[in-house]
Amino acid sequence: MTHSIPDIFSNNRAWAAQMERQRPGFFTELTRQQKPKYMWIGCSDSRVPANEIMGLDPGEVFVHRNVANVVVHSDLNALSTVQFAVDVIKVEHITVVGHYGCSGVAAALAGQRVGLADNWLRHIQDVRDRHWHLIDAIPEGHRHDALVELNAIEQVVNVCQSTVMVDAWARGQKVSVHGWVYGIHDGLLQNLHITVSGVEALEAAYKAAIEGVSRAARN
Repeated sequence: MTHSIPDIFSNNRAWAAQMERQRPGFFTELTRQQKPKYMWIGCSDSRVPANEIMGLDPGEVFVHRNVANVVVHSDLNALSTVQFAVDVIKVEHITVVGHYGCSGVAAALAGQRVGLADNWLRHIQDVRDRHWHLIDAIPEGHRHDALVELNAIEQVVNVCQSTVMVDAWARGQKVSVHGWVYGIHDGLLQNLHITVSGVEALEAAYKAAIEGVSRAARN
């Protein structure tokens, strides 16, 4: 369905009025300082609305999104958002969430040229190349899903290895990093079984998660 700009403003006013009818004081509550427990690092894909997927209200999820949910140590935008979430908001859980059907992952898997974004997708190609022995053993029709999962796992590692997380854990802050995948085809979140609450737990969690992808692909 195509909406014009005036339609969007009209829809917004209708939504705001409905929310106030259903939950009087909802917007007044939102004006108070946000204190979400959760941070969502996900893809910019328009089909993946973070707080709705989690069944949470606006104000309950701090969100960072980019093409294919990539977190790299040279991306000051992503790292600054993580730092603000951890140091200022004091989130308790950071979720790195890939999604099946991700066009960025599909382009990286196929080596498809899309333009300037090729330089960004190179990070996912690095994940592809690192795990090619695993991907190559998977039937072609399932390779995309496997790379979506592997990419989310690798981005969890990148978050955990950032100075933000290393410093937070060193001072005893209780914050965990999780790897998930969202299914656009069924609306369900899948747990990749990588949850890290300290630097010392990262290696074992990573190995177990990679083995989980491999085991699922074989089955």
